[in-house]
Amino acid sequence: MFYAKKIHHWLWRWHIIAGLISLPFILLLSVTGAIYLFKADYEQQTYRSMTQVTPSVSYLTYQQQLDIAQKAAKENGVAIPTKMILPDSDYQATQFIAGRFSSESYTFVNPYTGEVTGQFARKDTLMQKVRKLHGELLLGKKGSWVIELVASWLVVLIITGLYLFFPRSIAEIRTLFRVRVKQGKRIFYRDLHALCGFWLSLALMLILAGGLPWTELFGSNFKTVRDQTGTGYPMGYHGRGLESDPTKAAKLDLDGVVTIAKDKSLSGIVTITIPTKPKGIYNISNRAEALKDQQQIHVDQYSGNVIKAFSWSDVGVLSNGRHVVMRIHQGEFFGQANWYFMLGLCVLTAVLSASALVSYCLRKPKKSLGLPKAARDKQIGVLLWGSMLLLGITLPMFGISLLVIMTLWLISKILKKTIHLVSTAS
Repeated sequence: MFYAKKIHHWLWRWHIIAGLISLPFILLLSVTGAIYLFKADYEQQTYRSMTQVTPSVSYLTYQQQLDIAQKAAKENGVAIPTKMILPDSDYQATQFIAGRFSSESYTFVNPYTGEVTGQFARKDTLMQKVRKLHGELLLGKKGSWVIELVASWLVVLIITGLYLFFPRSIAEIRTLFRVRVKQGKRIFYRDLHALCGFWLSLALMLILAGGLPWTELFGSNFKTVRDQTGTGYPMGYHGRGLESDPTKAAKLDLDGVVTIAKDKSLSGIVTITIPTKPKGIYNISNRAEALKDQQQIHVDQYSGNVIKAFSWSDVGVLSNGRHVVMRIHQGEFFGQANWYFMLGLCVLTAVLSASALVSYCLRKPKKSLGLPKAARDKQIGVLLWGSMLLLGITLPMFGISLLVIMTLWLISKILKKTIHLVSTAS
């Protein structure tokens, strides 16, 4: 019993430390995550004048539309488009893309009149700023380190919280289903926090699994394991190392590639990447609702022959898993239900965090952090210290921060002893 009590206090202490480190950021991530879920609806309304057109009898070729988009980009001093998204209706403007990831810029062309209906850069959009705030705190790589640190400590919060709240007897099982509302604010907020934390724990772990592989340190280690085990993308999946044969006299225009793409009956958003070099290749890819329906098709820009084609079944288990949890994280894996699931999780995580803050403020003594008394190392046991070590290796940012905390604690302990010895001697 004594040993169990010491463990309980030790884990409670680390639970509070983890909470103090993570809490403000968890609230921020909950709010920005909820806002970002509305990205598609927001941008559909905001850019409707650019993306929507009125159908007509005449229709420009895709090559003509590309020439118009590239000319407009040159005139406006922006990057030249090298990708095109196939319109999925007669009322949709053709979208051309320049750049990659957050540096993307977009040009929209009316396929009936040839009018450039609009241009904008991704970095200038409200939702991209929300995304950067969510993933990097608007601080670039330094911000992504902070987010990784918070995510790592959130794992510790979940594990320690589960231990602290898990029922020790059959009689305690009822605590998993009730919030005591008549025993004062402190008990109410404590129960609300514990109940939300317990029932959200698995979902939060799943969401963390969707975010951590994209972080700096953990993500780098994840990629190393993936590459070493051959569980990522097959060679040539994204077109690296593949070339067209420039000895062919004729050159395939964009419309010829569109015909190839349409013959494949690809579902979802179909993107064609246009070669910029003599040996470059056309790439046809699609972002389907179901990952299993996604394909990568690489086409010789002269002959029109398919050099190499891949389906999602060619992708290794780690890359597949990474994208599954990422889709869940973004509310895109199992339809509208996934969207509502993520929105509800964001709201409940905010409630979880707010109730933790109120509960902590109500119970902690004034002018003190209110941390439970630390148990001696030998009273904790090898298993728990081993678990901390394992977590520190698996989550490098947690490991680094733990070393910093322990170093500061040792320094403060040495200083206290030194001050005590000096005062005693004098």
